[in-house]
Amino acid sequence: MKRTKSFSSGRFNPVFLKQKGLSLFLRFLVFASAVMTIFVILFLVGYILIKGIPHISPGLFAWRYTSENVSLMPAFLNTIIVTASALLAAVPVGIFAAVWLVEYARKGSRLVLAVALAAETLAGIPSIIYGLFGMLLFVITLGWGYSLLACTLTLAIMILPLIMRTTEEALRAVPDAYREGSFGLGAGKLRTVFAVALPSAMPGILAGIILATGRIVGETAALIFTAGTVAKLPSSPFSSVRTLAVHMYILASEGLHIDQAYATAVFLLIMVIAINGLSAFAAKKVAGKMANE
Repeated sequence: MKRTKSFSSGRFNPVFLKQKGLSLFLRFLVFASAVMTIFVILFLVGYILIKGIPHISPGLFAWRYTSENVSLMPAFLNTIIVTASALLAAVPVGIFAAVWLVEYARKGSRLVLAVALAAETLAGIPSIIYGLFGMLLFVITLGWGYSLLACTLTLAIMILPLIMRTTEEALRAVPDAYREGSFGLGAGKLRTVFAVALPSAMPGILAGIILATGRIVGETAALIFTAGTVAKLPSSPFSSVRTLAVHMYILASEGLHIDQAYATAVFLLIMVIAINGLSAFAAKKVAGKMANE
């Protein structure tokens, strides 16, 4: 007798057909989301370039800001100074705090849980809250006024949870076999942390620093409340400064230099892309060097 194929088995199984249809639908959603994301990014970048490039002029790169040239050069240099100062203050503290949490603290202790909860909570606080805190503490209570020092410490506090959490996750991703091998060769705890764990986690740590840098460069609310809006280079830590993001915001809000605001946006976009590119290149170099060793 001939065996007839059952329509309830194999590819004609209703359950199989339902799962295949669901799989195709989810694949379509993933593809559509990716296309939409790429479209939005290209649209934003293209819109900024089209609106800003025609208005880039030599006056925007003058060393001194005036109401006629609305130069972005002092704001650009201030952005570099503020970013470097905030990272210098936050990165060592964040990395050492993560090292203590992962390598030295007792797992599951109340202190560890409290620190983790505090870091997660601080990471979700809006930047304007940090700005108000910095204004109340540094600007008013300590009497520093709108200054480079006030905005630097405010930004350092703002990015500290981000650096700490990314460093913590990077250290947890390092296999325990690396540490055990180091201990087996006679290395102590401190040497193992700094010679094995931290170098292995360096790509993840650099990723956190990249995210922190991007947040500083694009920050406006916290800086308006702590740094002020003076468009010139600081003569001391207590001088008021203006970064590129604040400079662009002020030009746009005044309504008198909209074209120059778009030109500043182009320069800020190029700056962010360059920072991300250099950081990714550095992370790749570090990872390649570690693989060769």
